[in-house]
Amino acid sequence: MFSVKIHSGNGENVLACCDEDILGETFEEGELHLHVSENFYNGEKVDKKGLTKLLSGVSSANIVGVNAVEYLVDTGVIKEEGTITVAGIKHAQIYRL
Repeated sequence: MFSVKIHSGNGENVLACCDEDILGETFEEGELHLHVSENFYNGEKVDKKGLTKLLSGVSSANIVGVNAVEYLVDTGVIKEEGTITVAGIKHAQIYRL
């Protein structure tokens, strides 16, 4: 399951999504710092199908977690080379132009 929250403003909708089990955690590796803020990511709980549906209605997305990122790579939504890993946790951003 994933935790998702949509942030709206200035005519844009941003989807924040993380693996539910890393919500509230902080990951550090060298100079990289990744905080999975409950304020930003905590919202509706969805499965893979729900995540796919929500992605179709947003202008950008911030995705954190091995399960969420790997699912989106496997389905072709994002490319592996467009992701980063911080202390074993994957992160990706999606922008629609």
